[in-house]
Amino acid sequence: MKGNELWLVEQSRNGDVDAFEELIKDYKKVAYNIALRVLRNVEDAEDASQEALIKVYKSIQNFNMQSSFKSWMYRIVVNTCIDFKRKKNINAVSIDENIDLGGNKEFQIEIADDTNNPDILIEKNFNSKLISDAVGRLEDDFKTIIILRDIQGFSYSEISEMLSCNLGTVKSRLNRARKSLKEILENELNIQS
Repeated sequence: MKGNELWLVEQSRNGDVDAFEELIKDYKKVAYNIALRVLRNVEDAEDASQEALIKVYKSIQNFNMQSSFKSWMYRIVVNTCIDFKRKKNINAVSIDENIDLGGNKEFQIEIADDTNNPDILIEKNFNSKLISDAVGRLEDDFKTIIILRDIQGFSYSEISEMLSCNLGTVKSRLNRARKSLKEILENELNIQS
């Protein structure tokens, strides 16, 4: 942990809300993005990420100063999303489906056309939707590890801390998740052929 981050953790432990805000300011966006990818709803992601940050603040006394604060915090975010999903009994949906903004408003995810070539754009959209749908069909454990490693780019050791499991478990779970994803994609491509 960086010296400044260590100091901010100590100040947060002493009840300094400003220090806590400073501590989490660089991590809030990623926390929200993880929640949005897991829950697929803007309002739910906002609620779950806020709930997770409150949990981080309330349990900062339990933080082991030897590990990475970022990994510890994201583990709380992931666990909060899983709990939130269980409470609401949210089913997995495609990443490319419209995102509910509340108040009868929806947001359609758009893929940028960098090439201005309609054929390439159609192929990119098809591949993106196919992969997004396949990730959405994975078991929660597999989906979580794919999101953390392949989409968010966390290291194996960071994921190990977030999920409270050893490095070997992370690697084997990721391997099984990728195999499962591959099977889903192969089956989907065979169906569409």
